[in-house]
Amino acid sequence: GNDILGSRLLPPSGRCPKCRARIGPPAGSVELMAAAAFTGIALGGASGWLAAAQYWLAACGVALAMIDLAVQRLPDVLTVPACAGTLLLLTGAALAGEPGGFGRAAAATLVVTAAFLLLSLPSGMGLGDVKLAPAIGALLGWNSWQNVLWGTTAGFFAGLVFAGVLLTAGRNRRAQVAFGPFMIIGALAVSVATG
Repeated sequence: GNDILGSRLLPPSGRCPKCRARIGPPAGSVELMAAAAFTGIALGGASGWLAAAQYWLAACGVALAMIDLAVQRLPDVLTVPACAGTLLLLTGAALAGEPGGFGRAAAATLVVTAAFLLLSLPSGMGLGDVKLAPAIGALLGWNSWQNVLWGTTAGFFAGLVFAGVLLTAGRNRRAQVAFGPFMIIGALAVSVATG
């Protein structure tokens, strides 16, 4: 017979039709997050290839954020396209002569990735975060090194605030906090604000 994840489509309710257990995030939440992210990018006013890179990272980022929040993982099947697509679209921006610097974006890709790799060694930061770092570095580095500093700092600050709220609410001090969503939010916020 057909299984739930096999040849049949999942129900729009987000629940198993047999046992009524929730399957994935609440119905409509992914679409709401994507709509909010895309609206923020549109209001930022960027256009051309840079805007395409922002939309691409937002599209990949919504799925990555939902997965990271649910299971504390950033799967390669999404981090690799997020990085490759961002770099490809910024290459288009460079070839089109849009304001910004591809050389700086490429350098920032390496610097941010190396920094996250170093942070993963003693602290146990996930390797998924390291694999997402090239996309973050490239997008932030397109405009300036200041963006790289502000965007990565914004991600860390937002993550620390969120962890503090969880601790205040009585969450176990050793519980893992998904950092990927904050990396994406910080990078997109700074890129959109300065793009």
